[in-house]
Amino acid sequence: MGSKNIDIVRTTTWSAGPGCHGGCGVLAHIKDGELIKIEGDPDHPWNQGRLCARALAMTQYVKHEDRITRPLKRVGKRGQGKWEEISWEEALDYIEKKMKDIREEYGPESVIFSMGTGRDIGPWICMLAYAFGSPNVMFSLSGSACYGPRLSACNTFQGCYCVFDAGQWLPKRYEDPKFKLPETIIIWGYNIAATCPDNLFGHWVIDMMKRGTKIICVDPRLSFFASRSKHWLQIRPGTDAALAMGMLNVIINEDLYDHDFLEKWTNGAHLMRMDTGKLLREVHLDKTGAPDNFVVWDENSGEPVIWHSSETEFKTLNVKAAFSGLWDVILADGTRVTCRTAWDAYREEVNKYPLDKVQEITRVDADEIRKAARLYATSKPAAIQWGVPIDMTPAVTPTCHAIASLWALTGNLDIPGGNVIAKFAFDAVSYALPGAVGPIGLKDKKMDAKRVGVKEYGPYRTFHWRAQTDMTLDQIFTGKPYPIKGMWIQTAGLLNGIGLDPKKWKKALEKLDFIAAVDLFHTPTTQYADILLPASTFLEKNGVRSWWVPLQTINKAMKVDQCRPDVEINFELARRFDPDFKYDTVNELFDEILKPSGMTFEQLQKKGWAIPPEDHPSSPYHRHEKGQLRPDGKPGFKTPTGKFELYSTYREEWGLDPLPHHEEPPFTPVSRPDLAKEYPLILSTGRRSPAYFHSEHRNIPWLRQLDPDPVVEIHPQTAAAHDIGNGEWVWLENWLGRCKMKAKVTPIVPPWMVMAAHGWWYPEKKAAEPSLYGVWECNVNQLIPMGNQGKDGQGAPIKHLLCRIIKANGKETNNG
Repeated sequence: MGSKNIDIVRTTTWSAGPGCHGGCGVLAHIKDGELIKIEGDPDHPWNQGRLCARALAMTQYVKHEDRITRPLKRVGKRGQGKWEEISWEEALDYIEKKMKDIREEYGPESVIFSMGTGRDIGPWICMLAYAFGSPNVMFSLSGSACYGPRLSACNTFQGCYCVFDAGQWLPKRYEDPKFKLPETIIIWGYNIAATCPDNLFGHWVIDMMKRGTKIICVDPRLSFFASRSKHWLQIRPGTDAALAMGMLNVIINEDLYDHDFLEKWTNGAHLMRMDTGKLLREVHLDKTGAPDNFVVWDENSGEPVIWHSSETEFKTLNVKAAFSGLWDVILADGTRVTCRTAWDAYREEVNKYPLDKVQEITRVDADEIRKAARLYATSKPAAIQWGVPIDMTPAVTPTCHAIASLWALTGNLDIPGGNVIAKFAFDAVSYALPGAVGPIGLKDKKMDAKRVGVKEYGPYRTFHWRAQTDMTLDQIFTGKPYPIKGMWIQTAGLLNGIGLDPKKWKKALEKLDFIAAVDLFHTPTTQYADILLPASTFLEKNGVRSWWVPLQTINKAMKVDQCRPDVEINFELARRFDPDFKYDTVNELFDEILKPSGMTFEQLQKKGWAIPPEDHPSSPYHRHEKGQLRPDGKPGFKTPTGKFELYSTYREEWGLDPLPHHEEPPFTPVSRPDLAKEYPLILSTGRRSPAYFHSEHRNIPWLRQLDPDPVVEIHPQTAAAHDIGNGEWVWLENWLGRCKMKAKVTPIVPPWMVMAAHGWWYPEKKAAEPSLYGVWECNVNQLIPMGNQGKDGQGAPIKHLLCRIIKANGKETNNG
């Protein structure tokens, strides 16, 4: 469609460009091949015409004077900022030779494929890595501490991920008769300014607030939601699990939980041996001499059963009568063991968190916790929306387990208006993910044995397909168990955004034999590449998006010089590396991804988007009751027991605590009072900006005007104690390093905490060392260590470090 020589192209955002996880429908106004305007598509079922500042600034982004538009080859030393333009054929030939040389001498696993967040890079970087023969695709944040751990954790105890229900699966959204408005939503570590982290939108919550939904907000800052909440739980960062356990304490001991869900859909009735403390697995009964008080479950049906010696057959257990007390079991060899139920063990753990203790741990008033727990438990339905702070603690899985227990035990899982199981639209999946398998996967499963971390960490071995980041960084230096010689970097700012302890990452990059990078602009990280390829924005590519709903296409609207889409770059190199690569065109790959939908790429492109019909396995609700979650088609959840696991059998198998619990993070006033004497303030980072996505967009004029400087939020009392005025520059320091930021004196943070912006660098400063665009001056990641991942290899202490603040006099430098 169009007018006056203007073509209006309907497409879908999914970076590069806005940077975020996308999904918004947009209308791109193209005149003579140039973008002159972009606006939200009012007919799109998700954003309904609304659009963020980053998308609206695409007119400045696509034709930015600093954009890389041709392949570049480094001609000086790494970090000198000296490059020459070469042709695409030269660039691809050079990459092919260098990487094949490493593969021949050291093995394909010696090349790491480093990715960040944002763009639709996951499947395409896996396609390239697997074609090359390497299993080592690395999400480059310590402990993969962004979204992935929550996804992995949910697969550990409930088999599938879930999100809050805002009617997003339904064509009529809030007006659909199947949708029920949540009476209450807990907003747990989530900020409205982020627009759509984790593929969800803050304006959905606002839509429901306007319709009557009440808010409980868990956040140390006075966020948008906190200011409009019924209960604001101003938590000490890193103590989320303790808060959840305190709420569970109220819900269980005041009998506010859903007995039916507990009895039918959890493994609470499963038995634990008192002698070993482990869940009883398989029992073969000799009925002769069996005790009167005996309970076990039928592994075929997944249902608890009971047998009394006076009866001749098993019968279905009256679970309410058997959920407590001790039970004797006679094993096949005649051994009698005493057991208790998992529910008994679970309640015992929860009772370790009385509210006075939880108040001491979290700094949240006990009465407020009690009121919030009662409100959530008695709201029918209710939902929880959690944000990335949940990932950013080492004990991420026990924390997720505690929070998820809230929606399970209140019967708010997989129901309208609750937390809904999130499956890919029409089961169209591009690559291997927990709970889904697509056409892009390892050619030879034997390759996976060399993936970094697969032997050491259960989640990585079971369903987390990435290389463990902290171990990978260490292996670059040690060369054990095999050397790492090369790195492919795509959508990852190791020095300016995603890498903790960035000076260590700098040393690691200097040590590698070969680095290829793909980006749209130069960054501090690209200065260490040997070759740099120019990528495209979402307006310059075709693609598919099946992340939940709707199923939709990304449609090419324009072209910028010699820039190429990530999928086309990786596709061409995959064909060069793998003689058996089975696709001739990118569209063939798209067609195979979309095959479960019954549509080709061209057909879906004409349709625009599609929402799965009612009763499709990727359409809500009550899928656990319909047998749409388990591979065997039986009712229940995709876990080893077929239940929501209050007691995690995976965690037990991995030698980890199977029950939810709080673990104090490694660098807090509680765990390190010695450090707190010198660094008395809690340092939290990662406050989302409406202008930026992580380390992107500092060079876009409209967006830089909105958020011009790296800011640290300081409470007025704290600022006064340090003689710091609003707008003055300060140093944040701890035992690891320091960075310089502008003080924003505001009561929205507590006196005992500062909140620092992340992802900062200065594109306007010199590229070459020692400047590296000023990254060593302003990057807060210099104060955050690598190597403090959780016991299961996931999570990192990003939200709860320690620091001090010092007024800057404008003369200090912090060059690396």
